[in-house]
This record gives sequence, C-alpha cells and structure tokens, in this order.
Amino acid sequence: MTATLSMLSTLGIYVAMGFYTAAFAAFSIDLARRGAESTARVPSVVARRATAAQQGTTLVIGEEVDAPQIHARPAPSQAAQVVIRWAFGLTIAGFTFHLIATVLRGIAAARVPWANMWEFSMTGTLVIVGVFLIANLKWELKYLGTFIIGLILVLQGIALLRYYVPVVPLQPALQSYWLVIHIIVAVLGTAFFALGFALSGLQLLQQRRERQVEESVPQQFRFLATLPDSAGLENLAYRINIVGFVAWTFTLIAGAIWASAAWGRYWGWDTKEVWTFIIWVVYAGYIHARATRGWRGSRSAWLAIIGFAAVLFNFGIVNVFFKGLHTYSGL
Repeated sequence: MTATLSMLSTLGIYVAMGFYTAAFAAFSIDLARRGAESTARVPSVVARRATAAQQGTTLVIGEEVDAPQIHARPAPSQAAQVVIRWAFGLTIAGFTFHLIATVLRGIAAARVPWANMWEFSMTGTLVIVGVFLIANLKWELKYLGTFIIGLILVLQGIALLRYYVPVVPLQPALQSYWLVIHIIVAVLGTAFFALGFALSGLQLLQQRRERQVEESVPQQFRFLATLPDSAGLENLAYRINIVGFVAWTFTLIAGAIWASAAWGRYWGWDTKEVWTFIIWVVYAGYIHARATRGWRGSRSAWLAIIGFAAVLFNFGIVNVFFKGLHTYSGL
C-alpha cells in the first residue's frame, strides 16, 4: 500500500509539472502579447520623431516624453484576458494535482510530508504556488505568473532529478510536533519571499524602462508598460516581504525551541542555524533600511534579491553539502 501511494504521489507530481509547463507557456504568451499591444498603442521615440519631421517640427530630448507615457497602463484586450484566464486556470489545475501528490505522500509515510529534501521541495513549491494564487485574491499579480511558475518548474525539476527518495521512517530528532510548526512557517516565509523577489526583480526592470522613457531612448521589455510603476512594485514587494519576515522570525524561534528539546541547547552555531540567522538579518536590514534610512529604489530591491538568494543557498546548498546536525535534511 505504501509503495502504491508513493508511486501515485510521484505520478501526481509529473501531472502537475505538465500543467505548470502549459501555464508557464500561457503566462509567457501573455507577457509577449502585453509587449506587442503596448508597442502598438504607445509610439516609439523613433516613430514620434519621424512624425514630427513630417510635420516640420523638432522634438527636443526630454520634451517628447510626458508622465502618462511613463506610467500609462493600457487595458488588456479581449484576447489577452482569455490567455491570462487560461494561464491561471492551468496553474490551478497544476496546484490541484500537486496538492493531491503531497497529501498522498503524507498518507504513504503516515506523517507530515516534509521530512527530507524531496518532501520539503514538494511541499515548499506547493505552498509558493498556493500563496501566489491566494495573493491574487487581494492584489492583481497574474503578471508574476511567468516568474513564479518558472521558478517552480526549476526547483521541482531539480528535486525530481536530485532529491527523490522512497518513503522512509522519521529519524529520532524529527519525531516531534515541532517538525510541523518549524517547517510550515519556514515554508510560508519562503513563499512570501519568493513573491517579493519576483516583484523586486520587476521593479529593477521597470526603473530601467522609466529611465529609457525619460531619456527618449528605445525601450526594452515593453510589456512593463502594462504593469504598475516601479514605486508601486516596490511598495507591494515591501509589504509582502514583511509578511515573509514575520514567518521567518517564527521559524528562527521555533527552531531554537526545537533544538533545546532535541539537543539540549537553543543555539549551537550549526551551519544551518547560522544561515537561517543570516537570512533573518538580511531581511531585517532590508525592512529597517527602507523604513528608517530612506533606502528606496534599486537599493531596497537589491537587498530583497540578496535575501532570497540567501534563502535558496540555505535550502539548496547548505542542506546538501554542509555537514552538521541538520545533515539529515539533505536525504
């Protein structure tokens, strides 16, 4: 029975990956369409200069661009709305099979399904997609679909190739209710950090586009004209990263309490513990610098990106290649 459920779980992951791949393609088509429609609706600098020449006038750099052209967000066409609905629907379908696969793995193991790198990758990517879907109930974030689903395909693909293991019993140190508390808040924090990372990356691209518009030079990534301006992206990333930071703080606290119960000390400078603390410090610095030191724009975006890079390093490198009391998490 255990082997059958485990096999069905793995099959569910492959089906979910298929839906995610189709969703990624649809989200990518949506971005391409956004760029094409933006180009068609907002004349390029070259086209405006050509028109001015035909009319016998001259455009001066800096005078040919107004604020609405920088921050204009063309309404999506009917075809674009259909594409994005398909992309979102495929994501929901993938999430459904992903959820079923994760539940089956838990039933097969008769425990929570995040006791090793394979199970953690399965659950972690599930929660990232879930947070992305739920966040769209409050904010319009479908434009992040290409980046979020692309990240999921990469992470889950690496897990399939590198981390898969059959169902095994829990090691003694993991046989605690703190396994549920510690890992679930860590996964939630990672999911919100992933959204903040995507928004910060788009913020940097949007700032570049806004400078190109102001300087009257040809623009790159024209789909950005349909997204919020860089300040809007930055503010949203900041709010989402704060939620992730709160969850990560609980991760650090729960881990210390669990360490005291399992090993008789709250802190022992284990590699995993150190990197978890480094991540907390980076995001604490990001929040503090932006709130009190006026770090806005590219500096805050880069801090958020560095923080998520530290998260990926923690789970993808520290868990696997560094020796310590958490080495079992790389199984």
